Parts: sequence; C-alpha cells; structure tokens
Amino acid sequence: QVQFVESGGGLVQPGGSLRLSCAASGFSFSSYAMSWYRQAPGKEREWVATVAIFTSIKNYADSVKGRFTISRDNAKNTVYLQMNSLKDEDTAVYYCNQAKMVAQIDSWGQGTPVTVSS
Repeated sequence: QVQFVESGGGLVQPGGSLRLSCAASGFSFSSYAMSWYRQAPGKEREWVATVAIFTSIKNYADSVKGRFTISRDNAKNTVYLQMNSLKDEDTAVYYCNQAKMVAQIDSWGQGTPVTVSS
C-alpha cells in the first residue's frame, strides 16, 4: 500500500536550518507530483510546497517562499524539504504526500516534528 516515512525533524533555534526527507513506497513515485504539508499545534493541516514530476516546477506557500526548498530524487523515491531561516511559526509536524488538496488525502505517514525555539 501507499506509505510515507518522514524524517529529519528536531529542535532548532530561530534562524537555523533543517533538511527533511520523505521515503515513499507503494506507487509509481516518478509519476506523481509530491508535496509537503504541516500541522501546527491547534491548527489545521496546511500545504507547504509542491514539486512537479518535472523537478524544475516548484510552488511554495507564501509563508515559506524564499526560505524553504523542495526537491526530489526519483531514483530513491524520496522527496526533501530544505528549511532555512526557520521561525517560531514554522513549528509543526511535517508530512509529505502525493500533491492533492488536504481534504482529498485519506492516508498520512507519521510525520516528523519540527520545533523552532530558543
């Protein structure tokens, strides 16, 4: 079945960086656009970034544009999220999935928690 295993989260100070990874399995990875999403405490899950099948096409939420970079390695069935200049408001559990509206997704991985705090 479709599975996502996210990793790379942790505690980081404001202004710091983290690189998240997501290993996908159970579907033809190279045939799908992939996205990162996040859910902050007490808030709804939101879309963060998408990388298309052709990796030159990437889109970002305004809140992370210029600070986060999404990428993918089709040979490894893995999608990455490089997060720089982290802010307190980036604190959330981060998830990856096929690129869809949040409400259309019925299966998620365990996510990887990111805490930005001094």
